[in-house]
Amino acid sequence: MSTLTEVASGYRTRGTLPLRVELVRQLKRRRTLVMGALLAVLPFVLAIAFAVGHPSGRDGQVTLMDTATASGANFAAVNLFVSAGFLLVVPVALFCGDTVASEANWSSLRYLLAAPVPRARLLWSKLVVALGLSLAAMVLLPVVALAVGTAAYGWGPLQIPTGGELDPGTAVGRLAVAVAYIFVSQLVTAGLAFWLSTRTDAPLGAVGGAVGLTIVGNVLDAVTALGHWRDFLPAHWQFAWADAVQPHAEWSGMIQGCALSVTCALVLFALAFRGFARKDIVS
Repeated sequence: MSTLTEVASGYRTRGTLPLRVELVRQLKRRRTLVMGALLAVLPFVLAIAFAVGHPSGRDGQVTLMDTATASGANFAAVNLFVSAGFLLVVPVALFCGDTVASEANWSSLRYLLAAPVPRARLLWSKLVVALGLSLAAMVLLPVVALAVGTAAYGWGPLQIPTGGELDPGTAVGRLAVAVAYIFVSQLVTAGLAFWLSTRTDAPLGAVGGAVGLTIVGNVLDAVTALGHWRDFLPAHWQFAWADAVQPHAEWSGMIQGCALSVTCALVLFALAFRGFARKDIVS
């Protein structure tokens, strides 16, 4: 293979499996369309739920859920709150965990490598597209929620349950920061799913394994007996984005969460590339 690559006229590593080709392939897949539809429908479901329900605080306390109908910005914040813990984990695990394992499952992986597409180039193209689709999924939800909330409850300031408010322009900027943080915090799940995808021929195993271990992390974070050890769990910082939607934003929690998430993700991505480079591809 290496000899053919060296003598092939016009062969360029960067010209194999362009990102646009991989993106079109992934966009046409049914699971991408279904996941996009689910995230786009969720704000409408919540709007109907708030229309037929009557939210009220516990023991007289006002929560974020109680302010959901105050404005479009509040409604978007509530959508992020109810989905960040689990729902937004699913598209990340799906897009990153299914991408390589599905090729192996279809027995098309060896044909891609015989094109010839270098292994590192194959993984890079699939990883960039998977992360791009994951980010698009996270942006889609609050954008649709902001549009639905504005149509239903009006364009107004973000009412903060603890007191105070943010003007609409500032609120949108802070929500954008929150979405960016949620994406970075999910890089651990992305790295885990991608690594598993290079280790198995079963897409469901890679996706389910990443989601399952993420749930385990959430459970461990709920064990207060672990004390400060929980600070080393990515799940411990998953809701640190809420500090951005306060009258005076607090960044320390998000900085710690980003540092931990990026570090773990880089290790997992490195393991994926290293293992795949040595793997015997038979499917």
